[in-house]
Amino acid sequence: MTSHIESSVSRFLPDPKTVAIVGCPFRGGQAKLGVDKGPIHLVQAGLPEQLAELGWKVQFDGHHQFEEISTEDDPPIGKLKNPRSVSRVCEAVAKVVGEHAKKGQLPLTLGGDHSLAMGTISGTLEKYPDACVIWVDAHADINTAETTDSGNIHGMPVSFLLGIGPKVEEFSWVKPLLKPHRIVYIGLRDVDQGERRILREHGIKAFSMHEVDKYGIGRVVEMALDHVNPGRKLPIHLSFDVDALDPSVAPSTGTPVRGGLTFREGHYICEAVYETGCLVALDIMEVNPSLADSESAKQTVAVGCSLARSALGETLL
Repeated sequence: MTSHIESSVSRFLPDPKTVAIVGCPFRGGQAKLGVDKGPIHLVQAGLPEQLAELGWKVQFDGHHQFEEISTEDDPPIGKLKNPRSVSRVCEAVAKVVGEHAKKGQLPLTLGGDHSLAMGTISGTLEKYPDACVIWVDAHADINTAETTDSGNIHGMPVSFLLGIGPKVEEFSWVKPLLKPHRIVYIGLRDVDQGERRILREHGIKAFSMHEVDKYGIGRVVEMALDHVNPGRKLPIHLSFDVDALDPSVAPSTGTPVRGGLTFREGHYICEAVYETGCLVALDIMEVNPSLADSESAKQTVAVGCSLARSALGETLL
């Protein structure tokens, strides 16, 4: 059994398989304090050691320091809040992730808020232009400068990656390399009106919690993969926002929405993606250890670690 798993781990990564942990203590894409502490807690909880136990070579050179980027003076551009620091941090993250990918390593990015995915997915697409994205989230994160109500950029990264909506000069470095048929959502349950229209107009496939209830998670993951990766031959970037999980499972996150994925449903997605052998990049986002009591924070950090382990080959038997 194990040898089968080892061989399935990767169609794309050379041996010895190496995971490069990219710690991104960044919160500029949203307003709540503390999500920048997520990666620090995930690493302190022993994630690097846990991945080494699964047989990965683990590279972790400390968390990225964005001090020199975080601009004191960053007034809104239109509605967009902290646009310069978000843009510069994401561009830096894109370079780091792209470099790891080009070396044949699997970048595991620990957030931080989900605006970072603008950077991580840009980096993945540099190396794997035909990669597909599985975006697991309660939210679609596809607002544009036009449709956003809050101006928080963590609700917008997908629109930048697809190149839709009004152009914002500050983000001109983001190349629209992602095509609408190459991204699929799982877990949606809090989608703005403008976002619903965007999903429809661009024919973007999304499996909301309604589909998870109707078909079960096994069937949903299979349908999602059939859509973005029909022959299971394309590289996969899995971007996992812990708020996809029900708040009873992952309470310590910035925008919790009840009625989410169970512990097992979340892990099943990760296990199934690993089994394809196509995973080339992973994001674990929006763990905010300071938003709940310390028990809930600990629980959420532990779930973040355990999702990463499942996506990188941990099995139940």
